[in-house]
Amino acid sequence: MGQEQVTKPLEEAAKTKKIGHAYLFAGTRGLGKTSVARIFASEIGCTGNDLYEIDAASNNSVEDIRALIEGVYTLPFESPYKVYILDEVHMLSKSAWNAFLKTLEEPPAHAVFILATTELEKVPETVQSRCQMFEFKKPTRAVLAKMTANVAKKEGYTLAPDAAELIAMLGDGSYRDALSVLQKVFAASADKKLTRAEVEIVTGAPRQEQVHAL
Repeated sequence: MGQEQVTKPLEEAAKTKKIGHAYLFAGTRGLGKTSVARIFASEIGCTGNDLYEIDAASNNSVEDIRALIEGVYTLPFESPYKVYILDEVHMLSKSAWNAFLKTLEEPPAHAVFILATTELEKVPETVQSRCQMFEFKKPTRAVLAKMTANVAKKEGYTLAPDAAELIAMLGDGSYRDALSVLQKVFAASADKKLTRAEVEIVTGAPRQEQVHAL
């Protein structure tokens, strides 16, 4: 849910098989960048053995990138594409970026790179210009509330509307944080009907009557 400015063009690309070789996902933490990258990889037929997820924060040296590049040119095991998801890509060193640039300019036909960053300004412009850029936006509280209610329903729970609204408020614009709160409520619930009071108890949020009294 949400991020239609990202998901709709990607869905169309997968449908028409007009797949780019480099995508750049930008936005603050908890907005679903990695999740969307995984879904897109699946939609273009990339299965587990051909999907590579790299944490660029801890694999940011030129040696790390050279090792990655070496593997890029081998053919996929069982998929039409090899997909490389590089998270926190702004953490790459300058020499790593320099080593990576030529591969981004002239990638093999089977390679797809999805670069994710929370700090777009730290990604070199030479890299940005070679990628299809997608900006992830913070969801509204209404979108978060609807998302948590839908997830609860899929898991067999009934989430009261005011409980969903409170979880959305606590999520503070982050899908990840809202889902984390919801999982805590699932774990603490004695039955499948989730109330605002249960969310207040689990999270320590002010009770509704306390808020009204302020």
